[in-house]
This record gives sequence, C-alpha cells and structure tokens, in this order.
Amino acid sequence: MCGHWEPAGAPDCERCAGLVDELVEEGWHAFLRQEFGDVEPQDERLIARMVVDEPDRHPWRVVDAAYDRLTCAECGGRLSRGPAGCAPCDLANGFRYSAVEIDRPGVPPGNEHALRVNVAVTRRPYGISASEVLVRRLSLPVLIEGRLPTTAQAQATKALVRKGVTEAELAALIYEGWGRA
Repeated sequence: MCGHWEPAGAPDCERCAGLVDELVEEGWHAFLRQEFGDVEPQDERLIARMVVDEPDRHPWRVVDAAYDRLTCAECGGRLSRGPAGCAPCDLANGFRYSAVEIDRPGVPPGNEHALRVNVAVTRRPYGISASEVLVRRLSLPVLIEGRLPTTAQAQATKALVRKGVTEAELAALIYEGWGRA
C-alpha cells in the first residue's frame, strides 16, 4: 500500500496503477459482452484494431483498452502508452481524444471528460510536467467518486501548484474542497 487515497498513487504504485487500468478494462469487457458475447483472446486484437480505426465511434474507455491490446512497432510497448517522442504512440495518444465521452449517471456534466484526461495523463505521464501529473493523479479518487471542481476551484488549484504547494497541501485542497460548494 502506497498510503494514497486509491488510485492516487499511480503510476508509481503498482496497485494504484492497476486500479486505473481497471477503469479502462471494465469499459472494454462491457463492450465485448454487449457487442460480441464471448470472445477468444486472439479475436480481441482484431476487435481492438477495428476500434482504433474508428475511435470517434466508441467510448473512451473502449478506445483506451483497444490501444492497450496493440503493440507499437517502434517502441514495443502498448500502443499510445510509449514514451513521448515515439511517433506511433504520440499519434495514437492524440487519436484517443476523438473517442466518445458519456457522463456517468449522477455525476456533474464534465466529470467524465475530467476523469478521462486524468486517466490518460496518469497512464502515460511522459512529456507531462511533474506538477501536472501530481494534480491529475491526486484528482482521480475525487473524480471517480463523482465530484468535479468548479472553475474557481480548478483555477485556485493551478495557482497554488505554480507557487510550489506541497503534495500534502494539494491533496487536502483537492480532497476536502473540490466539488463541494
């Protein structure tokens, strides 16, 4: 256990990183069941190729999981999750943002977008500033819970980060304030 409110320890904490991946995997498995029923593992790669050919026709979790099932020809990692500067991964990482976002029932509008961006940054932190990754990963539990910061709260958070707030102070601000009037 890393001591963070799960999954805020990702990507460094293996358990937290696994929980972030599970957010994506749940969407993939639901998609497979609904669209294809029982699928053999080798067929998942074919379906994944189909999904990434049309990312704008599928929910973001399905698209992200599809990329996870494909291997980058350049870096050898999961497509879209390789280091910044890996051309195929950079391209796939950009295409992922054309996927569909549907807010979950009972969450404020925009929560799913925020969750999606924070999951993407946490799963592929390369080329992102350490302070940005920190805010994104610490925000995950709050967003999963269904809360969303107001514009003023988000701006105040960014201002404090620029001033060099500590991780503990940032966590307290996010966990105690975001999404509460």
